[in-house]
Amino acid sequence: MRHGGFRAAALARGVSSSAISQSIGVLEEALGIRLLNRTTRSVAPTEAGEQLLERLRPALHEIRTAIDDLNQLREHPSGTVRINAPGPAADHVLCPLAFKFMKICPEVHVEIVSDAAIIDIVERGFDAGVRFGNQLAQDMVAMPLGPALRYAIVASPDYLRERGRPGSPRDLLQHDCIRRRFPGGTMVTWKFERDGEDVEIAPRGRLTLSSAHQELQAAIAGSGIAHLFEDYVREEIERGRVVELLGDWKQKLPSWYLYYPSRRHTSAAMRTFLEYIRNYKWCSNDG
Repeated sequence: MRHGGFRAAALARGVSSSAISQSIGVLEEALGIRLLNRTTRSVAPTEAGEQLLERLRPALHEIRTAIDDLNQLREHPSGTVRINAPGPAADHVLCPLAFKFMKICPEVHVEIVSDAAIIDIVERGFDAGVRFGNQLAQDMVAMPLGPALRYAIVASPDYLRERGRPGSPRDLLQHDCIRRRFPGGTMVTWKFERDGEDVEIAPRGRLTLSSAHQELQAAIAGSGIAHLFEDYVREEIERGRVVELLGDWKQKLPSWYLYYPSRRHTSAAMRTFLEYIRNYKWCSNDG
């Protein structure tokens, strides 16, 4: 159910789709009730299947963590850490951290899923998630991932030659801005601050996208002005593919935060990863 179908579940488990289907069939036959409705395109739980999964989910988690706790009897921790994170956080903070961590703990597996939507990490089977800022549910523990963030306004040299440079945030309203829509449908507004003056605009433009990667590619292609995290565009600015604008109008923002359940037993692999983050020496180039 977590993977949404037999094929994806089989890939995650390293077995064949037919093996997964056969296991479910054996379970349904033993219980005498259908748990999943199957079509050629989708798999959905029956009422009985949903009820059974909801009751079994805590027990399944306890089984996993009980087995994982045996790692403490081994010389090196092992197991899997699954983290859900927005693309920019995964690209510029979480992945570099994970790469270094995996060299120190070669027996720990790390799975990072890029997703900008706000989800229930416990229900979806994740050990932790990453969110911008520390406004989280009360049953979650938040840990900062690096220093505060800043946005950068960028455009390609070709765009600026054709349209000119904005001199202030309000000048952006006369330009083709590359807009961002969150998964929930909300349009992103652009906020600026200088010498105590705050400005917020609703950017206008013909192009609306849903990811930082798409926005950066659009800006490089000359499709408009983009509003992206500094870390995400630093390399392209240094290469001259985009130019930073309004550099004196920057708003200091909270950092990314790693969050995880406070009322849930934490696996040995996750505990090791959290300890690594707590002791990590952040610097400006780490994002």
